[in-house]
Amino acid sequence: MNTDTTIEPELEFPDSDGLPMSENSRQYEAIVTLKGNLEAFVPMDAFVAGDHLIYVDSRDPKLRQAPDVYVALGRPRGHRGSYKLWEEENVFPQVVFEVLGPSNTDAEMRQKRRFYFAHGAEEYYEFDPEAGTWLGFVVDPNTGLPRQVVEMDGHTSPLLGMKFGFRPLELIAFRPDGSRFLSFQEQEDRRVAEHQRAEAERQRADAEHLRAEAERQRADAEHQRAEQAQLAADRFLAMLRAAGLDPDKPAG
Repeated sequence: MNTDTTIEPELEFPDSDGLPMSENSRQYEAIVTLKGNLEAFVPMDAFVAGDHLIYVDSRDPKLRQAPDVYVALGRPRGHRGSYKLWEEENVFPQVVFEVLGPSNTDAEMRQKRRFYFAHGAEEYYEFDPEAGTWLGFVVDPNTGLPRQVVEMDGHTSPLLGMKFGFRPLELIAFRPDGSRFLSFQEQEDRRVAEHQRAEAERQRADAEHLRAEAERQRADAEHQRAEQAQLAADRFLAMLRAAGLDPDKPAG
């Protein structure tokens, strides 16, 4: 008779891997800019997260990765401590982004790519903030295998519709409507510039209104002077006629 009553300890799936989100401000800004812009335009039934653990096996907490940014299409928005595949209808995030830091190695990034594609990713993009360059891999629908994007400058994500570009030391990407991904500072600078432009336009309109009002008042004053002159002339003619003089009668 088996008398073993040992209870297996409940597995823990921590919400943090204990690693920093970024190694410098340039990497951090790229991560935040990517996450914020993606969340602003992807469908409402898509979950977007940054520096967020993905667990793929309910029996093994070690099978995990924390992409810098990912998009899970078809999954509801809302806060999660981590993304557990078995709680998300086994939908693995289809698009994954990694932003390189100084300590990342080629071998490490290859291992991450293998993990993402092995569990269901369809697109993987890697951004180097020091160079401003993109590296991309997309699953080939004919083979089911990821293939590297030959030219990232001008490449459009099949699933997201976002377009990639290149400029040294800058994250260049565009939303499907053609507007560029902007950092919070760039958005604020644009907001301030737009406010200043609107204020200048308002002041110009006010000045034009004041000019038009002054012109109207001048015209009114000129009209009143003309009317007063006509009244004076009419009174003078009336006085002449009252005196028996006809100003309209030819002289002689």
